[in-house]
Amino acid sequence: MSIFPRIASSLLVLSLSAAVLHAETKVLVYTRNYTPDGKGYVHDNIATSVEAIKKMGAESHFSVDSSDSSDVFTDANLRQYAALIFANSNNEAFTTDDQRAAFKRYIQSHHSFVAIHSASGSERAWPYYWQVVGGKFTEHPRLQTFTIHVADPAFPATRGLATDFSWTDECYFTDHLSPGIHPFLTTDRTKLAGLEKMRTEPNSYPNPLPLAWFQTFDSSREVYLALGHRKEDYENPILYNLIRRSILWSIHKKQGDAKR
Repeated sequence: MSIFPRIASSLLVLSLSAAVLHAETKVLVYTRNYTPDGKGYVHDNIATSVEAIKKMGAESHFSVDSSDSSDVFTDANLRQYAALIFANSNNEAFTTDDQRAAFKRYIQSHHSFVAIHSASGSERAWPYYWQVVGGKFTEHPRLQTFTIHVADPAFPATRGLATDFSWTDECYFTDHLSPGIHPFLTTDRTKLAGLEKMRTEPNSYPNPLPLAWFQTFDSSREVYLALGHRKEDYENPILYNLIRRSILWSIHKKQGDAKR
């Protein structure tokens, strides 16, 4: 047999294998909100955020499953996903320590994690989760318009953004910040209104105040975006592309231009 047909055959197999791998890139969007007393805040943006991420997947060639059931956290189920995306989850994300262990093993297996807005308020009693997110939500002043600064214009998610832009949101204050985070969005917390009503001391937080960051922790790529309280903002190209490009960075995909 000539070497050339063998080479052509090998190239065809590699091409088909790459196509299969490309087609099977899948992420899980997780949205569980739960407290035993039923008093935890549940955002009205959850369905909107899930639909936005499904649209991102259609545009950028990854498939999207979504769930609010902690039963999805088993080794067998999680291994099919390239990334976990906690979209406006809050309070208790898991119901058993076995689920927490499966989550931890997933992170330690070179997978990816993206957290959006109130996801920094999930698992408030589990320090490992805070490390994966990069910090733990404490509180925020009233919803308001403030200026966001692009602290890292080289990070792929910030491509095309102005150095400073105006945004209306809940400005999250976060403690237990991990030393390895790389903030790419920040704000000057001294210019926020309503700080006098906060339960914690505003000056105990860093300034500029980190609002979005990336890191590599425990063998996984992680991104956290504090923005996204208002459901209409998931159609705003600024937030939409911040989330989409963060997901692509986390799963090592080329950024590429989508329709936005």
